[in-house]
Amino acid sequence: MQRELTSPPPPAEPPGAPGLVAALRADLLASGFTVDGVGDLLGDVASAALHREQAVPARRVLASGPTDDPRAALTRLFLLGDDVPRAALDRALPGTGTAGAMRLGLVDAAGAGDDDAVRAVVDLRPYAAEDARGPVAWWLSSDLGELATGGRLPGDHVLGAGGASITLAQVTVRTPTGRVLDLGTGCGLQALHAARHARSVVGTDISRRALGFARFNAALNAPETELELRHGSMLEPVAGERFDLVVSNPPFVITPHSGAAGRAVADALGDYEYRDGGRAGDDLVRDLVVGVGSVLAPGGVAQLLGNWEHRRGEPWTERVGAWLDAAGLDGWVIQREVLDPAEYAETWIRDGGTTSEREPDAWAAAYAAWLDDFSARDVEAVGFGIVTLRRPHDGARSTLRRLEEHTGSVRQPLGDHLAASLAAHDWLAQRDDAALAAAHLVVADDVTEERYLTPGAADPNVVVVRQGDGLGRGVHASTGLAALVGACDGELAVGQIVGAIAALFGVGADELAAELLPAVRGLVRDGFLRPA
Repeated sequence: MQRELTSPPPPAEPPGAPGLVAALRADLLASGFTVDGVGDLLGDVASAALHREQAVPARRVLASGPTDDPRAALTRLFLLGDDVPRAALDRALPGTGTAGAMRLGLVDAAGAGDDDAVRAVVDLRPYAAEDARGPVAWWLSSDLGELATGGRLPGDHVLGAGGASITLAQVTVRTPTGRVLDLGTGCGLQALHAARHARSVVGTDISRRALGFARFNAALNAPETELELRHGSMLEPVAGERFDLVVSNPPFVITPHSGAAGRAVADALGDYEYRDGGRAGDDLVRDLVVGVGSVLAPGGVAQLLGNWEHRRGEPWTERVGAWLDAAGLDGWVIQREVLDPAEYAETWIRDGGTTSEREPDAWAAAYAAWLDDFSARDVEAVGFGIVTLRRPHDGARSTLRRLEEHTGSVRQPLGDHLAASLAAHDWLAQRDDAALAAAHLVVADDVTEERYLTPGAADPNVVVVRQGDGLGRGVHASTGLAALVGACDGELAVGQIVGAIAALFGVGADELAAELLPAVRGLVRDGFLRPA
């Protein structure tokens, strides 16, 4: 049975109840209602199923477990969307109680008796992650998800910690900094991460409902830096200001918004504030890439997620590269995933809670409209990825323009790796080949060498230099490059190593340097080699 959303976001400071949010925080911690605590309670199989929004295994575990475990009551209530007896919630949150949870707008109770049912009216769940500053353990409130409501999400739904949000938190550079802007803050997750390494944090969103959840989450988790939250669209709330870091998980989904296709999707699904930016195609992401430099301080970095169209006859690198050119910023784009038009339509129709089984007519109408919209622009696929931008210091020109595809696994958190690669780019930009040849380099600790030989052969056919950290790149190395990497221990300069290898191979040193130095630049840029 579908449950209707009727509750506003929880108040950060309930009127007449000072200390109630702090009491809730203490209760949640004492109860063991953490990611690890719930995982220990449910076990690996049920936890993994619940992550896929399948509740049956978790309910089976809880039905056979202890009835007085506070984690069980909180898991039933907030993660499964089940009713629990009022007495069970009172025991699970002794300092807050059911009455306090009601004042906070977290639950609704059928009555005041111990056996009366209590139902969650918002989602409240533990969150654990590791960013480039280290591990975090919080609780996040948001709107009830499909598992609890049993149906399609409303258009003003406020999302919790989704996969894209977690990805952005892990890839963000976490160097201690001054002002940070979280553009499209949603429930406030990126702002909370930023508060660990910034002197000030501003979060903006077009949704007042989202700002309400972000305000409560900040109060519940008590970050070191206070968050300033502002209402408005895109960059409008911060026009004329400057930030050292901008992070954004914008409403990047490419949803039909014009013509017959747009009307069909609107009629079938409505609009979702958290994902549909109201622009045609990938215009919203383009405009953000081109415009975000207006709020970046010199040397400031912007990191955002986005979708872009692959149009027939136009490589995606040319399309997105034109955005970088128009922005006038240093730019690095990593495409992580590519979906064909049908896969893309299925993903985002299903994302809002519409299924072909539950609402076949709405599903079919939206599906066809999505395909019509893509066909009208000759879209063959849609890319998803990470965009890192940097404003050059005053008077400097942009020197970084890098667009690449990396769909393999990466080692998260990636923020430190991206920061190190930006620093390596700057180091290389200041050195011509002569200066690079004079540099002393060492091999990074995570680098290994793989050799592939034909059975019986004395020498390898292929040598791959592999990094275990970051993007996990593998570089096919010539015999000379493999020898150079193996000799980089900081004792000899690169030019001295090249000379020694040239003498060993009986080739000219200048000729070998012309072959190896460009490869060395790539290895330094990508973190295989670093200055001694």
